Amino acid sequence: MIHRIDLLRHAKSSWDDPGLPDPERPLAPRGLKAAARLREHLRRSRFSPDLVLCSPAVRTVETLDRVRDGLAGDLRVEIEDELYAADADYLLARLRRLPESTSSVMVVGHNPGIADLAVGLAKGGEGKALERMRRKFATGGLATLSVSLAWRNLGWDTATLEAFVVPKQLK
Repeated sequence: MIHRIDLLRHAKSSWDDPGLPDPERPLAPRGLKAAARLREHLRRSRFSPDLVLCSPAVRTVETLDRVRDGLAGDLRVEIEDELYAADADYLLARLRRLPESTSSVMVVGHNPGIADLAVGLAKGGEGKALERMRRKFATGGLATLSVSLAWRNLGWDTATLEAFVVPKQLK
C-alpha cells in the first residue's frame, strides 16, 4: 500500500503583540493571504486526507481553518496538544501509530519539527523541490511525500518527496 504524507508548516504568524504567549499568536495578514493560496492549490490537487493532525496553537488551527475548504471530502481532524513544538522524532513516532486503514495524513505543525521530519523522511524525489525544501522550509510550506511501507515501519530515508510548494510560488 502506498501512503501519502502531507506536512504543512503553519502560515506566517503575527508578532504584533509581543506579550502574547507563543501558542496564542494568530496569523499575520501575510499568513492569511498565504493560506488562501494554499487552499486554492489544495483544491486544484483534489487531495482528501483520511486524517488531519494539527497542533493546538492558534496559528496552526487558523492555517487549517483557512485551507480546509481546499481539501476534498469530509475531514477527520485531531487537534493534539503534543504536536505543539513537537520534534521530528515525536512526529515520526506519531505517524508510526497510525492504523493501516489510514492511507493519507496531513500534519499541520511547526518548525523545526515539520522541516526536520520532511527532510529526514525524504530519501529522494523531485530534485529541485528536494533541494529547495532542504534549504528552507518557509512558513506555509507544504511537503508531499509517499511511502510504500506499513506505518509502523516508517523511518528515516523511507519516503519519496513528490512535491514541495511554498505560498509565494502559488498564484
